[in-house]
Amino acid sequence: MNRQHILITGGAGFVASAMAEKLAEDENNFIVIVDNLLTGDISRIPQKENVRFIKADVNRLEDISGVFYAFSFKYVFHYAAVVGVKRTIDNPVMVLDDITGIKNILSLSKNTGVQRVFFSSSSSEVYGEPVEMPQNEHTTPLNSRLPYAIVKNVGEAFLKSYKKEYDLDYTIFRFFNTYGPKQSKDFVISKFVAKALKGEDITIFGDGSQTRTFCYVEDNIQACYNSFINNEVMNDVINIGNDNEMTVLELAQTIIRLSGSSSKIVHLPPLEEGDMRRRNPDISKMRKLLGRELTDIETGLSNVINNPSFIL
Repeated sequence: MNRQHILITGGAGFVASAMAEKLAEDENNFIVIVDNLLTGDISRIPQKENVRFIKADVNRLEDISGVFYAFSFKYVFHYAAVVGVKRTIDNPVMVLDDITGIKNILSLSKNTGVQRVFFSSSSSEVYGEPVEMPQNEHTTPLNSRLPYAIVKNVGEAFLKSYKKEYDLDYTIFRFFNTYGPKQSKDFVISKFVAKALKGEDITIFGDGSQTRTFCYVEDNIQACYNSFINNEVMNDVINIGNDNEMTVLELAQTIIRLSGSSSKIVHLPPLEEGDMRRRNPDISKMRKLLGRELTDIETGLSNVINNPSFIL
């Protein structure tokens, strides 16, 4: 079988591994996953005949170049990054090192005939404190100064530059909070669910009035997959998220209710930085791409609560 080779970097991560699972459903695809396992978990990697895992660090050219030259990839999904608000704030230099990985991926893609690079950006970070609602891909300024957001913004600039100079096609996914059963407990929903199922206090920074939107992982993956197979969002940017805005306090209360938990909510001092007051994406492009209704928050949360093995 003459398969097309697809690289997924950071493929042991939550969203990237779900994308690997989706792409591997097509036996014409051969998926190569690379991950340094800093935050990824090898148990997420699909156990399929057309999936191969290689432990490698995209920030090290000597690691990743051999992978590119061995497989002649047609498409690349670049998800590898240092993630998690606390981790990225505590390790700003390590975060900035990810710029090297972006440069390595694009240079090798250009030199080995890759047709299109899909880049995992982060809407909720790159937009910073919003100056308009909803946050639109082309009219909302990118004004965050945090290292993680800067890296994503630089990555977007590199993609656009490589298209202009080398005609390397790209798609930029700006992800808003994605959640689901296999997410590690470094993130707000999985953290709250883990606490609720154990009956432990759920801690919230500040008064909990800061708002977020939460996208169920299947909605994220289906929209991104549709852009891939239908050649949509070519050389463009798209918000991938949900536009149902809720406060962090409401989220905690909903999780306690759905899980029948005895947990109490405890308020901590607000974070000094990185905790945006509001996030709400314009997902009109995503809705067209998805072609169906998005998963409502209570259904998605129930799925996580009823399948908690990964976070516990």
